[in-house]
Amino acid sequence: MTSDAPLESADAHLRAAGLKVTAPRLAVLDAVTGNGHLDADAVHERVVASLPGVSLQSIYNVLGALSATGLLRRIEPAGSPALYESRIGDNHHHVVCTRCHVVADIDCVIGEPPCVVPSDTGGFAIHTAEVTFWGLCADCQRQVSG
Repeated sequence: MTSDAPLESADAHLRAAGLKVTAPRLAVLDAVTGNGHLDADAVHERVVASLPGVSLQSIYNVLGALSATGLLRRIEPAGSPALYESRIGDNHHHVVCTRCHVVADIDCVIGEPPCVVPSDTGGFAIHTAEVTFWGLCADCQRQVSG
C-alpha cells in the first residue's frame, strides 16, 4: 500500500496481511495514509474524530499490528517519539529539521536498496538501510536568516 492507495482497498490490504478488518484499523490507515509522519498521539487525535470511543492504547495496538505486518512503516528519529507513515515498499530515507522537527522523505541516496553499502557487513545479508539526515527546513531557514 502506498500513500496514494485508495482507502476502499484498505480492507483488502488488511485481509492480505492476515488481519481482521476492524473500524479502528481502517480509521488508523485512513489517518496515516497521505499524511506524512505521525506519532501515536496525532493518529489518535484524527481517529477520535470519527471513532470517539477509541483509546490511545488501542491506537498503539493497531499501529503495532499494522507496522508488524508491513502496512505502515515505523521510524524512530533520535529525540522523537515513534512516527508512522504509509509510504512502504521502498527503501527511502528521512530528513529531520533540527529546529521544528518536521520530517520529510528522501528517495534512496544511491541506486537500488539498501542504497548504502557498509565496509563490513559482519556476516549479515543487508537488505535495508535507514538513513536520517538532519538540518534546517526551508521555513526554519527563513526564520533564522530573516
